[in-house]
Amino acid sequence: MSQASPAVAPDKLGRDVFIVAGVVVLGAIMSILDVTVVAVAQLPFMQDFNVDNPATVAWTMTGYTLALAAVIPTAGWAASRFGTRNVYIASLVLFLLGSLLCALSTNIGMLVAFRMIQGLGGGLLMPIGMMIMTRAAGPDRVGSVMAILGIPMLLGPIAGPILGGWLIDVASWHWIFLINIPLGLIALVYAWMVLPTNDKAPGRKLDIIGLLLLSPGLALFLFGVSSSAEEGTFNAPRVYVSMIVGGLLILAFVFWALRAKYPLLDLRLFRNRTLTVSVITMAFFAVAFFGSGLLYPQYFQMVGEKSPMMAGLLLAPQGLGAMLTMPIAGKLTDKMGPGKFVLGGLVLILIGVSMFIAVGPEPSYVYLCGALFIQGLGMGMTMMPIMSAALASLRGDDVSDGSTMLNALQQTAASIGTAVITVIFTGLLLADTRGILMSIGLPGVDIPAPVVEAAKVDAANGFSTTFLVASVLVACCFIPAFFLPRRKITQVVAEDVQIDSADQPVVLPH
Repeated sequence: MSQASPAVAPDKLGRDVFIVAGVVVLGAIMSILDVTVVAVAQLPFMQDFNVDNPATVAWTMTGYTLALAAVIPTAGWAASRFGTRNVYIASLVLFLLGSLLCALSTNIGMLVAFRMIQGLGGGLLMPIGMMIMTRAAGPDRVGSVMAILGIPMLLGPIAGPILGGWLIDVASWHWIFLINIPLGLIALVYAWMVLPTNDKAPGRKLDIIGLLLLSPGLALFLFGVSSSAEEGTFNAPRVYVSMIVGGLLILAFVFWALRAKYPLLDLRLFRNRTLTVSVITMAFFAVAFFGSGLLYPQYFQMVGEKSPMMAGLLLAPQGLGAMLTMPIAGKLTDKMGPGKFVLGGLVLILIGVSMFIAVGPEPSYVYLCGALFIQGLGMGMTMMPIMSAALASLRGDDVSDGSTMLNALQQTAASIGTAVITVIFTGLLLADTRGILMSIGLPGVDIPAPVVEAAKVDAANGFSTTFLVASVLVACCFIPAFFLPRRKITQVVAEDVQIDSADQPVVLPH
């Protein structure tokens, strides 16, 4: 029966794959939620730790992101050296330790340091989880696998603010970290029981030079990008010096990786045309998606005067739309290729983002929730098919390098998109507008109604212009997406291999 099942329905995910998927999704949920859940806790941190500088508290987010970027490049080496099961369990333990220490922090410095420990564990959960799932399902079912992994990836930014706001309202900020403990313990036991033990590859040497170039390079580059949001410009030494030094280190890694025998990331995989197009499309998409996604809760809070929890709830239609299309797109991508679905999804996303260009000082929530629902439909057809196109084109140990590159690229592109949108939006607001809108409802603060209304008009104009920029970024995604395969990936890869076999292999194994 076990051998006949794949022949009858090769695109179906078996019970064994769903069992493995459970532990991977649990880990992904924890890792991704902790990127967004801290966003609504910035003010409680300032109050509890007696810190009056928002930029200092923002390091609770930036430190986590930098740790993610620094550790992700080691995923491929760690998986081949120690096995995906062992690395995944170790990452869960480190993430849990970081979560507990964060909850026990007594000052802002401790919290930032412990957030970085948490990020070191969380950074490996997603790429290692993608390796585990891709190997368990096989190349013909990668689209279905990505549809499963896409649930936490798309819903995390929506559920994070809701969960964080609720926990802070009913308990305290400590619980946004303590909630990870029971989830993590369940994931640990689950992983110990179900993940395969015979997943080690032949020992792969650690590329120390590559590690010393790429990890600090990514961390410095993202530090500069993130700092631009605090500075309000890219033309500040703290920003451009970090970005230039980080960029030079990354460039040096590229030259090194193309010549090294066992590089930290095998950039020669980009000879695979399907992988190259998918990676470029993912970069454009991450800049546009994560950049524009930053604006919605801010608009609801600043102009609509909604609480953090209510702003998160208003994003729910986006998640509902993604949940409707994601499973369908995942299954059909395995049969028909990603091209048609990604292009169709981008059309829906562009329509949804463009609808926000019309925002004004008096929000129409039916209209805006409809726009978010349309976006959600498009997102479910876009992100996971792009990833499945890349991973389905790889074989054997190359899956680890491919998934690592995708995760590193997505983290970098998301940070760039967030920074660009933040700098543009901040530059469009009048000096006093943000302060006025953020002070509404605070105890002892009485702002005249005409002043509030004028501030809302100014903010709405700023949001409208920034959403126009976000729409242009989404439109740019069509260029690389047009070249994605419109047939089953395995067929396209087979043709590529046949064409290039006389010259050199498309994908070079380690």
